[in-house]
Amino acid sequence: MAQYELQVGCRGRGCYNITRQVSDWLAGTGVCDGMLNLFVRHTSCSLMIQENADPDVLADMERFLGRLVADGDPAFLHRAEGPDDMPAHIRMALTQVSLNVPVQRGKLMLGIWQGIYLYEHRLQAMTRCVHLHVMGQ
Repeated sequence: MAQYELQVGCRGRGCYNITRQVSDWLAGTGVCDGMLNLFVRHTSCSLMIQENADPDVLADMERFLGRLVADGDPAFLHRAEGPDDMPAHIRMALTQVSLNVPVQRGKLMLGIWQGIYLYEHRLQAMTRCVHLHVMGQ
């Protein structure tokens, strides 16, 4: 078992590929076979496994969520931190804050076109914390 808190600097809304950082940390744990849990400790960003080959996929995800949950929607009461505040909370609720990824022979068992992303839903720059916890042998 090993744990680590990964700090991810985000320049604003968008997807940040953290696969390499997670893989590098995992390699140093000595865990050969097991399960990795990732958990983001925030209410306005999320985690996802998504295609890592064509950047149009991530752009299309953002366009879809932008239409589904628009910034500044007058129906939202919660605007404490700006017009993107409540939409960020809804985007988080529609996605996920934790992921489980199997580990085999010391490697993440991701598909060839899969990557792990932190999805920042706020417009301004943020530093986010992703807790990594691997269990295995």
